[in-house]
Amino acid sequence: MPPETDEAPDGLPSSDLPRDDLGTPVPVPAQAARVVSLVPSLTEALASVAPGALVGATDWCTHPADLAVTRVRGTKNPDTKAIAALSPDLVVANKEENRELDVRRLREAGVPVWVTDIETVPQAIESMERLFDVALGWPRPDWLAEARALWCGAPVSPRARTATAIWRDPWMVVGRDTFTGDLLARAGLPGVFADHAERYPALPVEEIDGAGADLVLLPDEPYVFTAEDGPEAFDRTPTRLVEGRLITWYGPSLVEAHAVLTQIVTEGVAGEPGA
Repeated sequence: MPPETDEAPDGLPSSDLPRDDLGTPVPVPAQAARVVSLVPSLTEALASVAPGALVGATDWCTHPADLAVTRVRGTKNPDTKAIAALSPDLVVANKEENRELDVRRLREAGVPVWVTDIETVPQAIESMERLFDVALGWPRPDWLAEARALWCGAPVSPRARTATAIWRDPWMVVGRDTFTGDLLARAGLPGVFADHAERYPALPVEEIDGAGADLVLLPDEPYVFTAEDGPEAFDRTPTRLVEGRLITWYGPSLVEAHAVLTQIVTEGVAGEPGA
């Protein structure tokens, strides 16, 4: 694969190339036949349309469970040489999930990389639509239209204030300008730390417990909270375990997430602190 230049393979200047979410010109193929995904959410999304076109994915790309591709290490330490050796038509990355250094190294090796930038649900839907339409040249999956219909209307009126933990020792929560925070707010479960100065602040558990939330959500990723590991730390606020994929991923899981979060809102906040 030749090094990336200011011209596309057909001679178009870079100014005429499609641009990814960060505005970078990318020499995409008319229809991608070999793709490497460095984003678990997008791996699941791509596999829902053309699983045979996926030739590489990270170790964290766990959905679909039967995905048989070359693993290229993690999202933060991908094996760029192994990725280049796969001769992909396109590598799909994300501004938050992946390092700019790895994207740059791949591009310097002549590998086209399409970087997504996602902080809200509507942004995720639009980004994936462009990914399928422009970057991959693939048909949009039915679930994407369903996700747009479910999530891109008027947000549900707030029903319960939430705190969402993502780690412990130190405890960390979802703060400002995150996909998870926007998703929960649109479902009627706004976060009490949505106005925090940091996107993922590290806070004492006592501060989280006393922040005035009606419910603390404990997902199973990136930290694996369980019934025995997490709820016992909260004396004042009820807790609820939730599948992390449903509140942090933005692929086909968006449809299931709407149903699960709607159920939480419908049931209301019930239970005792630490339960």
